[in-house]
Amino acid sequence: MTLLEVDKVTKAFDKQTALKDVSAVINQGELVCILGPHGCGKTTLLRIIAGLETADSGRVFINDKDATYLPPAKRNFGIVFQSYALFPNMTVMGNILFGLKQKKGVTKFEAKRRAREALELVDLAEHRDKYPRQLSGGMQQRTALARAIALSPQFLLLDEPLSALDAKVRLKLRGEIRSIQQTLGITTVMVTHDQEEALTMADRIIVMNNAVVEQIGTPREIYDHPATPFVANFIGTMNFYDSRGEICAIRPENIEIASGNAAYDAAARVKAIEFKGALTRIYGLLADVNEVWVDLPSEQADALCLHPGEMVYLRMPEDRLVKYAAAA
Repeated sequence: MTLLEVDKVTKAFDKQTALKDVSAVINQGELVCILGPHGCGKTTLLRIIAGLETADSGRVFINDKDATYLPPAKRNFGIVFQSYALFPNMTVMGNILFGLKQKKGVTKFEAKRRAREALELVDLAEHRDKYPRQLSGGMQQRTALARAIALSPQFLLLDEPLSALDAKVRLKLRGEIRSIQQTLGITTVMVTHDQEEALTMADRIIVMNNAVVEQIGTPREIYDHPATPFVANFIGTMNFYDSRGEICAIRPENIEIASGNAAYDAAARVKAIEFKGALTRIYGLLADVNEVWVDLPSEQADALCLHPGEMVYLRMPEDRLVKYAAAA
């Protein structure tokens, strides 16, 4: 069932186009990531869904009702910003209670019950009396998340919620956010420029570039069948080469190394070998001087005993190739 829909939304700031004819559907209970490089329009799209910006043209629907000009207070969403936006003079519990106290029809007893439940959900109950300055970045972000979900919103908006955290905390927290989202079954839209976050957390991904949507699909669809060269290049690592008037693309892990006397599609001279833990990346140079990257399980790479300067023979399976029309 569709909960949110944006239909042909366009937005410009002065002479800069932020969104151009953007359409997307977000279903009940999904976690959808809006993914793209800095400045592509993803945060503007989130703010239009929230009602914090108004589209120049196009429509926004919530539960099939036109909400294009509905004020934010009437849209029933929770929002978590990159900066946490906690009140420094309030405790963790005070921050969560603040929004609940503003909500009509919520008694003092009900507010405290909801706040306690939200704190339990984000595993912060024992820190309820601490102030933001006494918390780590990850704990501050969990407090902001608890404040948003305590309001029992219809949907949740997350604007780059993990980008200010260090890598280890980010890895832990993205699993926690996904777990909480699935436990509550709450429809969530999350903006990120981090492809790994999108691939590991999302049910579906909206890939944006230069104010337009390049592709919408599941993480597997986006990774295995990128619709455009931009998506192919932005998500993961991709090799490109020209072949008979079209552009072929293949992931490094899908290239096979053949023996010199077996059938092969290309030969490359090894430039460098990079150990990456479970995988080893081989950097090669093709005869046309284009680079090629090949990822092998490290055990297999070790068994080949490759060295810079050696020739390797590459198989590029047809069913692993993605093909695009060559630019005119």
